[in-house]
Order: sequence, then structure tokens, then C-alpha cells
Amino acid sequence: MSPTLAPDRKWLALALLALAQFVVVLDASIVNVALPSIGRDLEFSQENLSWVINAYTLTFGGFLLLGGRMADLLGRRNMFMAGIVLFGVASLLGGFSTTEGQLIAARALQGLGAALLSPAALSLVTVIFKEGAERNKALGVWGAVAGSGGAVGVLLGGMLTEWAGWEWVLFVNVPIAVVGALLAPRLLPESRNEGARHFDVAGAVSVTAGLSLLVYALVDAPSEGWGSARTLGLIALSLALIGAFVAIERRSKAPLVPFPGIFRHRTITGINLTALFVAASLFSMFFFISLYMQQVLGYDALKAGLSYLPLAGGIIVSAGLASGLTTRFGFKPVLIAGLLLTAAGLIWFSQVSADGNYVSDILFPSLLAAVGLGFAFVPMTVAAVSGVENHEAGLASGLINTSQQIGGALGLAILASIANSRTGDLVAGGDPMPVALTEGFQRAFMVGAGFAILGAILATVLISSKASREHKEAAQRGEVEPVAIAA
Repeated sequence: MSPTLAPDRKWLALALLALAQFVVVLDASIVNVALPSIGRDLEFSQENLSWVINAYTLTFGGFLLLGGRMADLLGRRNMFMAGIVLFGVASLLGGFSTTEGQLIAARALQGLGAALLSPAALSLVTVIFKEGAERNKALGVWGAVAGSGGAVGVLLGGMLTEWAGWEWVLFVNVPIAVVGALLAPRLLPESRNEGARHFDVAGAVSVTAGLSLLVYALVDAPSEGWGSARTLGLIALSLALIGAFVAIERRSKAPLVPFPGIFRHRTITGINLTALFVAASLFSMFFFISLYMQQVLGYDALKAGLSYLPLAGGIIVSAGLASGLTTRFGFKPVLIAGLLLTAAGLIWFSQVSADGNYVSDILFPSLLAAVGLGFAFVPMTVAAVSGVENHEAGLASGLINTSQQIGGALGLAILASIANSRTGDLVAGGDPMPVALTEGFQRAFMVGAGFAILGAILATVLISSKASREHKEAAQRGEVEPVAIAA
């Protein structure tokens, strides 16, 4: 049963939930601009720098489904509070890190906190706001916050790195976590499902271990060799662990992912596969733009961060427009348009040059990609929770967040390997480092555009047009009953 809140309290609750999600998304990108400083201070290699991002996104993605399940059974507000406290503690530890290993461990702990926090927050939005135009409006705010978090993260990261030191990109989370934990009991209703409290820890551990090994193998492959026994062995072990996860889910009394039942629905399958590729292109875009500006164009951290302002503003504006467009046209056409615009922006980024300039190489493609990302995030989130009963809100929220985080981690690992391989080959051939780095980034942007195009193809084929139309018609009529997801 949905909790009933006064209208003003509903929107205050949304403000708190959106702020928490903003910080979660922000932390996947805020360290991007700080990476060169972190690398120098803690003596990271160029290859290992991506683990500052991946340690967070992998534990985040790997434990999201468990976090969603715990939110459904133990209470969504309870898990929101537990997650935000753990997130704050991990951020504090990360800021005090003095070695590469300490920072990676702290980032992994941050990811675990985010995995408890994020599905609880999105599922609370789902149960507080009635399905239809009201929820679309709330998810428009959610999408604007989530989509802009990445761009604002690099802006804030640049300012903090330049003025206070890279440690503050982590310390900044601590006061936000304290305020969130204090306000949650006052603003958020408790919401849980009754029933047996069984948690599939084995499933969460196996999928996280499998995906972590797979990402490690992809990052390590350029130096070890793609055909080496080490690379092939790690990939085989990772696939075995992922296979074990599927086997565990099929036999579990309360699986994190009910195979194959939930994936019999075309829209659920399509939206989560699409989310993988949206995130793969998004994470890589922020990572490589940050490195390009600092390592090739010579921007300092502050200038690099400020350069993201148009991207952040564009995402906020386009996400607001996407909310109304989703109600008017349905989630499927808006999502496909967003993915194609994102791909176009990445193709434009693939034309960067070693002697490039801000307007042609960063500003214009950023604005195009911003519109695409805003148009993609909102309908993707709407579709992911459309027609979901309240008792499954945590599962649906965890599933879409998992798809995004795992897609981001795998996409970044693949594209970092592609970029590093190309750069290494050119350096070995005698090319100057700025030219070698730029050509590596060009190749990564182009493959990232391919991810976005593949996402658009999957959305076209797999997402039900009927479900999209029914959602549109129900939203326009102001109906509050869930719309059944078409098989």
C-alpha cells in the first residue's frame, strides 16, 4: 500500500531523495578531474587510474540488487539511512587515504553504501508518487538530478581539487550524508513488504566477484596480452562466477533476480539492456573528456571543471523537457531519440585533435550530448518502474541501477583498454605523447558512440510499443492504476 503524504511533504521528500541520488551519481564522476592529482600523489599508473572509478561502480552495481531486496523487506527508509551513513564514513576514509590500495578500498566501500541507498531512494519515489503524470513529473526531477550529477561532479571536482586538494572531492560528501541521515526520519515515510526475510548474499557476492574479475581482465589485457594465459584464465573464471550467479538465482527461494520470469517481459529486458549501453557511453565520455582537457589541452583542474557547465545545464534543461515529452509521446520514442543524439555527440567528440580548442572540440559536442542524455535518462527511468507493484519497487529500482552501474564499469574498462592500447602503440612508434593520447581518446569516443547506437537498436526492437502507448494514454488521462507491462 502506498504511503499517503500531503503534497508539500511529497515534494520535500523528493528533494531529499533526489539530493541523495545526486551525490551517488556525482561520486561516479567527481574524481575524474582529480585523477591526475590523485595519480601523482598516490603514485598510480595510467592503467590503474580507472580503478578509482571502477572500484566504486562495481561494488555499487554488484550489490544493488541485494540493496533493493533489503529495502523491500527491512524498510526503504531504514536502508536509505543505513546507506547514506555508510557512504559518508567511506568518503571520510577515502579522503584520508595515503596509498593506492587504501583509496581503492574506500571507493569500494562507498559503492556498497550507494548500493543500499540508491534503490531505496528510487523505490520510495515510486511508492510516494502515483503512476502517471505525477510520477513522470517526479521522475523528470529525478532524471535531471541523476543526469546532471555526472557533469556537476566534474565541475565540483575541478573546483575542490584546485582550491582545496583532491581529498575534498571525498570529504564533501560527509556533511551531506549527516544532513540526509538527520532529515530522513522527518521527511520520509517508512515502506516495506511483509513476508519472509531471506537475503541472497551468495548471489550478490558471486555476481560482484565475477564482474570485478571481468573488468580487471579487460583493464589488464593490454599489458598482459589479449591471448595470454592470465587474461584468458581471468575471463574464464569471471564467466564461471557469473554462471554460478544465474544457477544460484534459479534455485534461491528469494532470488535477487527471478530468472527467467522477470525477463519474459520485453520492456523489462529491453530497458535494462539499453541502460547497460547508455551507461557505457556516459561513463566513458566524462572520463576521457576530463583526461583530454588536462593531459592534452593543458587545462588545470578548475578550468576543466568549469568547462563542464554547459553540459550540466543542458542535461538539466533537456531532462525537464523529456518529462513532458514522455507523458505526451510515451517513453519509447523519447528514449530512442535521446540515444541517437548521444551517439551523435560522441561521434563529434571523436574528432578531437591534439591542438584542439574548447568551442569546437568540447562545447558544441557537449551540448548535443547533453540533450541526448537528458532525453535518455528520464524515459529510461519511467519505463523501468512503469507498471511495477509497490512490493516489487525495490527489485525494479535495483535492477535498472544495476544495469547502469555494471554497464558503466564494463564500458569504461573496455574503452580504457582500447584507448591505452592505441596510445601505447603510437608512443612505441615515436609519436609525441599528446598526439598518442588524443588518438587513443578518439578511438574510445567512437566505440562509445557505437554503444549508444546499439542501445537505440535494442530499445527499438525489445521495448514494447504497446506498453509505451498505454503508459502515455494513462498518464494523459491522469489514471493512477499501474499499467501492465506488455510481454
